[in-house]
Amino acid sequence: MELEILYQDQYLVAVNKPAGMLVHRSWLDRHETRFVMQTLRDQIGQHVFPLHRLDRPTSGVLLFALSSEIAALMMPKFAGRDIHKTYHAVVRGWVKEAAVLDYPLKEELDKIADKDADQDKEAQPAVTAYAPLAKVETDIPVGRYATSRYTLVEMKPETGRKHQLRRHMHHLSHHIIGDVNHGDGRHNRMFRENYDCRRLMLHASRLQLEHPVTAESLDIRAGTDEAWNRVMTAFEWPVTLMVPSS
Repeated sequence: MELEILYQDQYLVAVNKPAGMLVHRSWLDRHETRFVMQTLRDQIGQHVFPLHRLDRPTSGVLLFALSSEIAALMMPKFAGRDIHKTYHAVVRGWVKEAAVLDYPLKEELDKIADKDADQDKEAQPAVTAYAPLAKVETDIPVGRYATSRYTLVEMKPETGRKHQLRRHMHHLSHHIIGDVNHGDGRHNRMFRENYDCRRLMLHASRLQLEHPVTAESLDIRAGTDEAWNRVMTAFEWPVTLMVPSS
C-alpha cells in the first residue's frame, strides 16, 4: 500500500497514518509486517526520522524529518509547546460545553517492557482543551437506555502524555468509541454491528508548526477514512465540521 503524503519538501514529510498501523517495528508486536516508517522509506526512497508518534489505532497527521540534523532541531519543539495538534473524536454521551481538563495522569507502564520502571512515580501534569462540535441521539438501545447519545469532539492537547486523550475522555465518562482499553465495550460493539466501524474514533486532523529551516508557518491537515465517513453520514454530521475556519 502507498501512504497518503500530506506535505513534503527536502527537510520534512508528513503522511496520513491509517488507523491500525504501527509507526515503527516493535518487539511487542512481532507478528506485524507493515509499519509507517518502513513503508514511507520505501515509498520515497530515503530514510525518515519520526518526530512524534500516534498510537496504533489512531489515524491522522504524522510528521517525519528527512535527516538526523532536522530531527535534532525538531525534537525540542515537540517536547515543548511549539507544536499545535488538533484531534477529533466521537465519544459516548453529550458533551455540553467547551472546557479545559487539567487532570494529572500516572504513567502507563507496559507489564513486560517497563517491568523495571518505577511503579510509584507521581502523576504528571496533563492538560486537554476540548469542545463539542455536534451531537446525535440514536434510537439504538445500549445497556438499559432506549436511545444512545454521541458527540463529535475537537480536542487540543497541551501536554503529550501516553494515551492522554483516551484517558481524559474516560475520566469525563465520555469514552472514545472503539477504545478497547479505556472505553465502553457495549458502545464499541454497537458501532461495529450498526455502522461497520471497527476502529478507534480518534483522528489527528491537524498539525501546526513553524518550519525549522524556512520559518514559514505550516498547517498540515489529514482527511478521514471510510469507516469514519460512514459514521459521519449515519449521524448526518457534515465532514466540514472537522475543517477549522482558521
